[in-house]
Amino acid sequence: MAVAISAPRVVATAGLCPSAVRFPVMEQDWAGLSFLHWRYDAREVQRLLPAGVTVEEFDGSAWVGLVPFQLRVRLPHGPALPWVGVFPETNVRTYVRGPDGRSGIWFLALEAPRWLAIVAARRTYRLQYRRAVMELRCTPAERTYTSWRTAHPHRGASSRARVLVGERIAPADVSPLEHFLTARWRLYASMWGGVGSARVWHAPWGLWRAVADDVDTHLISACGLSVPVGAPLVHACDDVHASLTRLTRCRVVPAACGALARG
Repeated sequence: MAVAISAPRVVATAGLCPSAVRFPVMEQDWAGLSFLHWRYDAREVQRLLPAGVTVEEFDGSAWVGLVPFQLRVRLPHGPALPWVGVFPETNVRTYVRGPDGRSGIWFLALEAPRWLAIVAARRTYRLQYRRAVMELRCTPAERTYTSWRTAHPHRGASSRARVLVGERIAPADVSPLEHFLTARWRLYASMWGGVGSARVWHAPWGLWRAVADDVDTHLISACGLSVPVGAPLVHACDDVHASLTRLTRCRVVPAACGALARG
């Protein structure tokens, strides 16, 4: 595993979190993060989601993201633990509305190289991380990411991308689609036969236009999706600090009221 990060910082923003997390159970730093997104037919994505979780569409499509970055996990107001809480991660995510009627993220795959961190994530947030060998290198102009799963199922599922960082996006120029893909303040996960959620607070993303080449999307296919079509929509991001609540069982909101739920 190789990690080297020197990334652009500050400026263009995508969304303000609607509510603070005053008493976090975990804090995280996300560094050297890039988003690669593809359109998908909503029906294809929906069949991978549990009952009560509904895919959200934008411009008539579901969206699936490949998201590599460097993760630093901290206890509230404490330092990162270098041998347990600092490691690369790659996830495959989509955008959903939960049983509580709120918008959030559903993770289709999560890869990490630290076994203890994988066990902790499975127990605390019910997130099904898989162990992988990973490499991440970032400079202000270029970011490269590789991941190769070493555990079953789908041992050998891989992802790779070289992201070339372009111009920063001014706050006024963040598009509705960019806001939809990046301004997400809640995660959902399977929990005791139902669905749980956790709130996530972080400062607005600083977004940079980017392009990607040498892209391997085997990890997305291993989730049960078809091979992505066309070039991805790519963004490079500034580093952010995040605060998370604990995972709690979702309160089911009747469909008639779901459209009113936000945040």
